[in-house]
Amino acid sequence: MSKEYSVLGKSEIKVDSLEKVLGTAKYAGDYDMPGMLYGGVFRSTVPHAYIKKLNLEKARKMPGVACVLDHTAIPGINRFGIIIKDEPCLVDDKVRRYGDAIAVVAAETKEILAEALEAIEVEYEEIEPIFTIERALEEDSPKIHGDSNIHATKHLEHGDVDGAFEKFDVIVEHEYSTHRLSHMFIEPDAGVAYIDENGMLTVVASTQNPHYDRGEVAKMLGVPTNRVRVKQATTGGGFGGKLDIGVQLHCALLTYYTKKPVKIVRGRKESTTVSSKRHPMVMKAKTGATKDGKILVTDIFQYGDTGAYASYGPAVIGRSPVHAAGPYDVPNVRVHAVFTYTNNPMSGAFRGFGVPQAAVVHEGQMNAIAEKLNMSQFDIRMINAQTVGCTLPTGQKLTESVGFKDTLTLAMEKAREVMDFSEGEL
Repeated sequence: MSKEYSVLGKSEIKVDSLEKVLGTAKYAGDYDMPGMLYGGVFRSTVPHAYIKKLNLEKARKMPGVACVLDHTAIPGINRFGIIIKDEPCLVDDKVRRYGDAIAVVAAETKEILAEALEAIEVEYEEIEPIFTIERALEEDSPKIHGDSNIHATKHLEHGDVDGAFEKFDVIVEHEYSTHRLSHMFIEPDAGVAYIDENGMLTVVASTQNPHYDRGEVAKMLGVPTNRVRVKQATTGGGFGGKLDIGVQLHCALLTYYTKKPVKIVRGRKESTTVSSKRHPMVMKAKTGATKDGKILVTDIFQYGDTGAYASYGPAVIGRSPVHAAGPYDVPNVRVHAVFTYTNNPMSGAFRGFGVPQAAVVHEGQMNAIAEKLNMSQFDIRMINAQTVGCTLPTGQKLTESVGFKDTLTLAMEKAREVMDFSEGEL
């Protein structure tokens, strides 16, 4: 490096490494406070329904139960969401997924908490659940939010796509699909809320987004933001899955009423059920190339399942089309994306925001064209790799530092070294 940096290019000790190695790092679930209560959530066991009856009285009368609340106890706004405010803290109009939060409980012990949650009774009027993108898009399908199951659409177009399809030598058309994935962070969602010595409602949580959490807690409680503090505890994994609200609102609501510290630690099953997932997508691609392997045009449809709530869906549908052609110089690109609400688990941020799904398509199409032209997968990528001077489908021109060809070359050299395959095998 020509310039001296304080950290870049140097070996530095990770600031929290010693605490983690010694086991002294304090995670959200490790917090214990005098007089602390244990909180839990009563959740729906059906994916789509109206609540006809909810009986909380048996749980409320149990010895050792400090508080049992439903949506009527929320003093502020009963809607939150990282971009679109479409998820209730506690269900008020209808259930939209298996595991929706219906009521919260605070009790003196974990055992009493479990018994109280079991004592809550609910009666549903079930609605046809929507589990597929295809059914969500049908006119007669039940609507999960508002009067349409379309969560968002995006369209990106660059060049003359229709004209370019008249000039190709070979064409490949394929449909690709990617499945739903869970982050499976080692530390499940956890947090504790308490009122500090200055009367400040404080939440310590396993989170990636404490500034956002603070605003959502304040709005839900109907208090000024400067009356709420959120602290990020040592967080045992997030990968995008802890950008959404986890236990923060429920802990805060229970502390608001009991005036005592309340801790919630989700079990692995609960954490996996209700935390956000990677968007499942179905993508249809049509790509044209010359007989020499130069990609002329690609036309892609992307259909995504955002689940019951928007979460980071608006960001994912924004990024995925932009990266649909990949790191390749494709002069004519058209991408149309449609994301739908379903009664499936909520989809959100997950390491790449829709780009990994797009990569399945553009790399799959590259391999398919290489096979059709009897060309190596390496060569076709080198022919189409972006370089300085290329223009992206967004209209941005690359003016410097495009190292894709160098990366490909070094990766191929290492692959040949460790995998022992011949020149024409890949």
